[in-house]
Amino acid sequence: MQRTAVAAALALMLVVLWTLTHRDLGLTRDAHLYAFQALARLHPALASDVYLKYTSQDRFTVFSPLYAALISQFGLNLAGSLLLGCCAAVFLVGAWFFARASNPRDLAWLSVALLIVTVGSYGSYDVFHFSEDYLTARSLAEALVMVALAVHFNGHRILGLIVASVAMLMHPLMAFPGLLLLLCAWTPIRWNLIGALGGILAALALSILALVRPPSVQALAVMDPAWLEVVRERSQFLFLQFWKLHDWNMNARPFLSLAVTAWAIEDAKIRKLCVGAALVGASGLAVTGISSFIAPVALLLQGQAWRWVWITSLVSVVLLPTTVIRLWRDERCGPLCATLLISAWTFSPINESATATLALLLWSLRSRITSSIARFLRWTAFGLLPIIAAWPFINTKVLSAPIYHFIDGPLWVQWLRNILGLKIPGVLAAGLFWAGIRRCRSLWVPAVWCAALATLAVYLVPLTFDRAQSRAWTADSTEFAHWRERIPPTANVYLYNGGDSPLFAWFTLGRPNYLSVDQSAGVVFSRTTALEIERRAEVLRPLASPDWQLLTKIRQRAGAKPGGKPTPLKPLTRKDLVDVCKDPELGFVIARQDIGFKPLRHTHTGPYRDWNLYDCARVRNAGPAA
Repeated sequence: MQRTAVAAALALMLVVLWTLTHRDLGLTRDAHLYAFQALARLHPALASDVYLKYTSQDRFTVFSPLYAALISQFGLNLAGSLLLGCCAAVFLVGAWFFARASNPRDLAWLSVALLIVTVGSYGSYDVFHFSEDYLTARSLAEALVMVALAVHFNGHRILGLIVASVAMLMHPLMAFPGLLLLLCAWTPIRWNLIGALGGILAALALSILALVRPPSVQALAVMDPAWLEVVRERSQFLFLQFWKLHDWNMNARPFLSLAVTAWAIEDAKIRKLCVGAALVGASGLAVTGISSFIAPVALLLQGQAWRWVWITSLVSVVLLPTTVIRLWRDERCGPLCATLLISAWTFSPINESATATLALLLWSLRSRITSSIARFLRWTAFGLLPIIAAWPFINTKVLSAPIYHFIDGPLWVQWLRNILGLKIPGVLAAGLFWAGIRRCRSLWVPAVWCAALATLAVYLVPLTFDRAQSRAWTADSTEFAHWRERIPPTANVYLYNGGDSPLFAWFTLGRPNYLSVDQSAGVVFSRTTALEIERRAEVLRPLASPDWQLLTKIRQRAGAKPGGKPTPLKPLTRKDLVDVCKDPELGFVIARQDIGFKPLRHTHTGPYRDWNLYDCARVRNAGPAA
C-alpha cells in the first residue's frame, strides 16, 4: 500500500509539472493547419483553398479523418483539447514504460520529468519540438512511437513494429525514425552501421543519378530553379546551409549526451540503444546534407530526414537520469561531469554543445586526474550548483509578464509557470520531490501529498486547456453571418490587416483564404502550389510584400538596426483594389477603408466594427480606377 501511494504521488507530481510547464496553445502555429484539414473533410468547399487544392501534406496522413470525426461530435476546440490531452497522456505513460525498461525502475519518474521540462527541441530556428503544446498529426505519431518503444523494450517486438507502423499512417516523417530505431534495437550493431551507410549511399546515388539522367517521376527528380527558390525562401530549415550556429549547438547536444551515456554506463543494452539512436539521427542529417549541398531531389527534401534527430534527442533525455547518477558517483570528476551534462539540457545561459563536450572530455580523461585535481573539480561542481539553482530567482524577468500565450488564472500560477519554464527549477523540484517521497516509510505522508497534488491538478488542468483565444475565432461566426451569406463557399477571401492570417477566413467565415504565409507551408510537396503561391504574392504586391519569403526576412532582420520600427500598413486605395481584384481567383477583400464600390459594412461591435467587405466581381465590373 505504501509503495502504491508513493507511485501515485510521483504520477500526480508529473501531472502537475506538465500543467505548469505546458499549455494548450489552441489554433496556433501548425495546429490551425491540421484543424483546417479536418474541417475540409466536413466542409468539402474548403478543399478549394490553395493550401489543399494541389498535393499537400494532408494526403499523407489519416489523422484528418480522425480529427474530423471528433470535431463533428464535440466541436473544434473541445475535440482539439481532448485529442491533445490524450496524446500527451499516452506519450508520457509510454515514456515511463520505455524509461523503466531502459533505466533502473525508480529513475523512470525522473526521465519523464526531464522529458516534460526540456520540451524536446530539435531542428532549426527554435521552431521544432516533440510533444508540442498544440495539436498536429505529429502529436499522435509521437505518442504512438513512444508506445512502440515501450512495448518493444518490454519484450513485445512484433507488437512494437505494428504500433510503429500505425504511427506511420499518422505522420510518416515523424514515425519513420522511430521505426528505424526499433530495427536498430532488433539487429546487431554491425548491421546497424552497414544499414546506415547503405541508406546514405543510396540517397547519394539517387541524387547523382537524378542530376545525370533526370527521371520521369517528378518526386525522384531534382527540383527546378523556380520551385527550389520558393522552397528555400519559405522553408529554409530544410537546408543545412541555412542553419545557424545555435541550431548546430542544439542538435549536437543529444549526440554528445549519448556519447557520455555509452561511455559511462557499462551495459550492453544501453550502449546498443545509444548507438542506434545516434545512427538514426546522424543518418538523417547526412541525407539532408545530400539534398542540401549535392542535389535537391524532391523526394529527399520532402522526406525531411533532419527530423530524425528527434529520436536521438528523445533517447538521450530518457537515459539522462541514469547517466547523471552514474557520473556523480565517480570520485574523480563525476560531480562536475554530472553538473555539466544536466546543465547542458536545462541551463539556458550556457552553450549546450560546449558544456556537453566539456563533460565528455573530462570523463574521457578521468583516469589521468590526480587526487588533488579531483578535489578541485568536486569543489568546482559544488560551487556551480548553488549558482545554477539561484539563477532563476536572480533573473529579473521571472516575475515579469507571463511567458505562456493566452495565460489566465491568478498571479501565483503565472509566477510558477515563469519559474518552472526556466527548466532548472522544474528539474530541481522534481528531483527533490522524487528523492524525498521515496525515503518515506509511512503511508500518511504520500497520502497527504496525493491529496494535495490531486487538488492542484484538478485546479490547473482547466487552465492548461483553456482555449479562450481559439474559441473567439469560431464563436464570432454568427456575428459575421451577413458576410458569410454574401461570400460563396468556394470564394477566396483576403483580409487586408497588415499581417494576414487565414484564421479569420477559415474558422470565422468558413471560407478559403486567398494567401498567407501559413498556406505556403506545403510548397515543398507541390511545384504547382509553390508557383501559385508566388503568383498570388505578386498579385498582392500593391498591398504587401511577399510574406512567404521567410529567408529574405530573416536576413533583413539580421542586418537591421536595433530598435527599427515595422513598416506601417499602407492605406487601401481604389487603384490598389482594382489591381488585386484583376485576379479571378480572388473573390473578396476585407479592409478597414471605405473606398467606394458599395462594400458590405460590418456594423457589430468588436475589433472589425466598420470594416468593409469588397466583392471583386463588382470591382472588376466597375472598370479601371479613376
